[in-house]
Amino acid sequence: MHKLVRSQRKPRRSRLLRLLKYTLYTSLFGAALFGFTLLYLSQSGLPPADSAKNSQLIDLKGQAVTVFSSSERNRQPVGLNEISPWLIKATLAVEDRKFYDHFGFDIKGMLRAMFVNLKEMDKVQGASTLSQQLARNLYLSHERTWSRKLKEAKLTTQLEMKYSKDEILNMYLNEIYYGRGAYGIEAASQMYFGKPAKELGLAESAILAGIPKGPTYYSPYNHMKNAKDRQKIVLSAMVQTGSITQKQADEAYNRLLSFNSPQQRTRTDAAPYFRDYIRNIVVHDLGFEESLLEHGGLRIYTTLDMDAQRAAEAAVASELQNSPDLEAALVSIDPRNGYVKALVGGVNYGTSQYNHVFATTRQPGSSFKPIMYLTALASKKMTPVSTFNSQPTLFHYDDNRKTYSPKNYGDKYLGEIDMRKAIAASDNIYAVNTILTVGADQVIELGKKMGITSPMEAVPSLALGTSPVSPFEMATVFSVISNQGKKVTPVAVLKITDEEGHTLYKAPQAKEQEQVIEPAAAYVLTQLMESVFEIGGTGNRVSAEIKRPVAGKTGTTSTDAWLVGFTPELSTAVWVGYDKGKTLGTAESRKAAPIFANFMEKALEKVPPKIFPMPSGVVSVYIDSATGKLATADCPDKKLEVFVQGTEPTEFCTAHGEQPAEPLPVEEKPESHSWWSDLKRWWME
Repeated sequence: MHKLVRSQRKPRRSRLLRLLKYTLYTSLFGAALFGFTLLYLSQSGLPPADSAKNSQLIDLKGQAVTVFSSSERNRQPVGLNEISPWLIKATLAVEDRKFYDHFGFDIKGMLRAMFVNLKEMDKVQGASTLSQQLARNLYLSHERTWSRKLKEAKLTTQLEMKYSKDEILNMYLNEIYYGRGAYGIEAASQMYFGKPAKELGLAESAILAGIPKGPTYYSPYNHMKNAKDRQKIVLSAMVQTGSITQKQADEAYNRLLSFNSPQQRTRTDAAPYFRDYIRNIVVHDLGFEESLLEHGGLRIYTTLDMDAQRAAEAAVASELQNSPDLEAALVSIDPRNGYVKALVGGVNYGTSQYNHVFATTRQPGSSFKPIMYLTALASKKMTPVSTFNSQPTLFHYDDNRKTYSPKNYGDKYLGEIDMRKAIAASDNIYAVNTILTVGADQVIELGKKMGITSPMEAVPSLALGTSPVSPFEMATVFSVISNQGKKVTPVAVLKITDEEGHTLYKAPQAKEQEQVIEPAAAYVLTQLMESVFEIGGTGNRVSAEIKRPVAGKTGTTSTDAWLVGFTPELSTAVWVGYDKGKTLGTAESRKAAPIFANFMEKALEKVPPKIFPMPSGVVSVYIDSATGKLATADCPDKKLEVFVQGTEPTEFCTAHGEQPAEPLPVEEKPESHSWWSDLKRWWME
């Protein structure tokens, strides 16, 4: 019995001894490998720093158009003793509190960030140290791969081995990007505050320390509120680290700072507003770091059509060159695929970088009406021959608790009119009657489906475009009408590659287009909107300049002038107005139409004119202009009109003769009629 117990103990001791030996040998081998690795890294030289690789914007033809970094890199290296202690403390507090305690990597910070990100199921917290950021900025591309992360770890370790902490911090503060071409704290201090970095106060330091996280988003020149919010975060971090007291933080936050006039980019930059639009997409929508976009050597392949862009810029400049302070916006989208072909956000980028294409504070006026008329046609509650009396009217709504009394421009009232006449003349009385017939909620619902993201108020005045929207939204909406009721999400970035050609991003393959409204209703509305450019239409003044089928709608308020329209190839929104709420005179209110006409003709000069294709579900009949009923051979004024099938008139006009047995034969299709009209106008020119 005892022999058996002893024999069992020997194998157990033997296995334990072998395990201890294995653990010891493994540890020794790991330590040796680690030592050799450190020795190798200490003896290996760092690669040459290259942080001046311009990222390029590529147009639809594959040509490099412009770069994202400023034309001149503003860099003024200084020693650590020439930088304000407040700036150093602010940077360490918000970027790397354990900088002087770790060996290039903040393990606790990494674990904490991992836990937070897993909890939120998103990357809401990072843990890169200053050393890691410096290695990334100096030596690496910003591709998101494991190989890049391993290279970053290697280079970070080498930096920590070759340089002291103060040297690394000094390199970082001279390398980091602060926006508008300023690299390093000295260049940033001079640009924003007009003083050396060593003279920065606490409030100024907290502003600057917050910018590198998002040089555009947190720039006091671009978004003062964002900059102040970020400043507050920096000051709170300094309180937490014991660098300042809460009282000092409050005083710094409340201090009124004096900024230099912002440095402008050169006016020779191509498509500057489009470039800024792409920058916003790449950084905020796609998540690329702005420092990478500035000097990472990226190639951003876009939908920009430089022929169309030049036409847009020329049209705006030509019409507004003698109009001080008057601003404009133009955006043009291909309705077939959603490509943003041209974008002009203002008259002079050197004077103002504000992109009016995305301004959501402007009332569209009557250019909003097509959404309402499309709702009416699709619901089949109204047709092109539905009539209302254009006269001064007091409308009652909200169960008769409220009233609304709109007026027509110039107090001109047309009496009994149909939808075609109402659209052409932009009649407000007819419009309000329409929205009360179909319901404001239904109009809002369709507007959202077509691409409006701005809030809309369900009141009768919505029919007159009182809810502000952006030109970008309007171009998106009208592209749905042009595309036979199908919506295509606008796209501007097709692909992003690094300098070696590796694809970092590729736009998702286009999904099947969403049919938000039936094609027949979109086509009927298109035919009605063509009348805007005919005799009696609000766009008739520029009809001679347009030599192809085009549909559109003008819109005018006291402060805004619009023309939004489309061909089968382009949907374009043009807005004109003042930034400071100044009212438009008659001359200024008429400038949107010629900008639209000049742009569309020039942008499409190499494209043969095309008619709008007629889908199934559309019928055409001759009607009597006076009664809106089916015309007879005796009717003196008859016209060919199109209808959503099932809504066409069935009753004959009896005012001019006997009722025939059947409708008049349609000898030519309505689209041929439209084409012939446009062809004649083109030929006469």
